[in-house]
Amino acid sequence: MRDPLIAVLGGYGAVGATAVRRLAALGHRRLRVGGRSRDRAAALCAEVPGAQPFPVDAEDPRALREFCVGSQLVVNCAGPSYRLLDTVARAARAVGAHYVDAAGDLPAHRALLAHENPDVGGHTALFSAGVTPGLTGLLPRLIAGPGDRLDAYVGGAVRITPASAIDILLAQGPDFGEPMASWRHGQVAPRTLAPRRRVQPTGFPEPVDAMPYLTAESARLAAHLGLAELRAHAAYPSDAIPTALALAWADDPRHLPEHAAALTAAASADLRDRTSYYVLAFQARTARGVVRSLTLRIGDPYHVSGLTAALAAHAVLADRSPPGAHFAADVLDPWQVMEALRGDPLVHSLDLTSSTAGIP
Repeated sequence: MRDPLIAVLGGYGAVGATAVRRLAALGHRRLRVGGRSRDRAAALCAEVPGAQPFPVDAEDPRALREFCVGSQLVVNCAGPSYRLLDTVARAARAVGAHYVDAAGDLPAHRALLAHENPDVGGHTALFSAGVTPGLTGLLPRLIAGPGDRLDAYVGGAVRITPASAIDILLAQGPDFGEPMASWRHGQVAPRTLAPRRRVQPTGFPEPVDAMPYLTAESARLAAHLGLAELRAHAAYPSDAIPTALALAWADDPRHLPEHAAALTAAASADLRDRTSYYVLAFQARTARGVVRSLTLRIGDPYHVSGLTAALAAHAVLADRSPPGAHFAADVLDPWQVMEALRGDPLVHSLDLTSSTAGIP
């Protein structure tokens, strides 16, 4: 496809600005940067050759359609994703464009399937093309396979934007995951894990509290790979964020804005005496004792989500993704993504190791 027009919604935000810059670096010369603020969009476009600002409100159907018209692919970096669901995906589909969502987990994917047959017209819609969900479902495929046990620790000390705070607080129930659960022998095993206090998994610069949480993405990954067991943990450097989450989830949903503000403040508190860091640490062990590890260290997951969304969009336009609605982790090439991550300055390190110690 020659010089396709890519429309990036939320294109000047924490995720979107990186997506725009990386798409330009990948050779895409026609970029439409959308959001409510023309001034912020114009400021970014002044830095990126070929980018044009386009004021748009994602909650205005007519404006959203106008934003999508003429594009070959729409990248959605706007939020909160659990309120937008498939709104932007349907707008893209209505004008014959492919779609990549930097967030958008199971509820958005299911909503699109409920509205229409996404295979009509040969277009692609990729959801969860960020860090988590996204890389957390893609990178373990490099080290794990049928019958393996996979341990995952994901987290760190990073800022939380207002839109992300709302997404986090709305991410409750079986569509998103189950606390204290693991995956064992082909199914979710409720209440099989306990929190691990002040542990220091590989790649983490300090001890953390590891809270068991089997995400919906992790369960899909375990089923797809045929894992014998998966134990996934969210990692926190202090009790500030877990406490804010517990208070919010125990309260009336009408108080969501106040708790979103408290959650962003808790994240800021973690950064008072720390440099921002975020780690994805995976370890797979085979039945014969072979241990393979993958550790990704980054400074800002928002920026790397933008990078991941850009890589997904580039793959779609290069016809490396099948038509239909998919989760990005199910269709992107993990080796190609790993090499792209390793070559990007946003990534501090990406280590892949294997050990056969003790195997006869």
